[in-house]
Amino acid sequence: MAINWFKYSSPASFYSLAGKMIPFFTVIAIILLAAGLYVGFFIAPTDFQQGEAYRIIFIHVPAAWMSMFLYVVMAFWAGIGLAFNTRLSAMFASAIAPTGAMFTFVALWTGSLWGKPMWGTWWVWDARLTSELILLFLYIGFMSLQAAIDDPRRADKAGAIIALVGVVNIPIIYFSVQWWNTLHQGASVSVNQAPSMATTMLLGMLIMVFASWMYSIAIILKRIRVIILERESHTSWVAELQKKGTVS
Repeated sequence: MAINWFKYSSPASFYSLAGKMIPFFTVIAIILLAAGLYVGFFIAPTDFQQGEAYRIIFIHVPAAWMSMFLYVVMAFWAGIGLAFNTRLSAMFASAIAPTGAMFTFVALWTGSLWGKPMWGTWWVWDARLTSELILLFLYIGFMSLQAAIDDPRRADKAGAIIALVGVVNIPIIYFSVQWWNTLHQGASVSVNQAPSMATTMLLGMLIMVFASWMYSIAIILKRIRVIILERESHTSWVAELQKKGTVS
């Protein structure tokens, strides 16, 4: 039986679908988070160079990866909304931004916690750290600009321009350790070579990455439902939901 995916491009249809998916992704996120933290903090061996301090990578690395990945996804949906004037695409971009900003902040914060014992300082104007900080400013700029414009359509278009221009920062973050002589260590996991960490360490980190994905999906779906209700408050289907008391 074929599924008509195009019908879910309607905010009304997607609102219902998102409500059904949120519990599933939430449960998976909780399970993976518990498993990842247990493996990372209790099973993974102590690093022979960095000692116990290295365990911050089980939070730092997934957060850093998600900060970049979510920005690309946000820019993609913002671009689709700008090009085709689709309402739901722009709503997706707006829903993704706060989660992306949160992961960027966590990446910077945990990076500082890791940098203190490793480098002897909380912060250096390293190429990767600086470009990651710029990413946080891009997220904040996107959200601030949208909040400053009353007309949602104009806000979406203005935000899309910032999002698309800011994409150039993503490869700078990723390749900064290769392009410049930075203090930040190189990638421990690469598609071109075998991982440079113990299997248990890699397993714990990958579980945390998947937990971050599941969390992001759940919270973004929750947020987009709120955005849909705000923007579609004038429609009959939202009025019907409010009458039935099923708005959540």
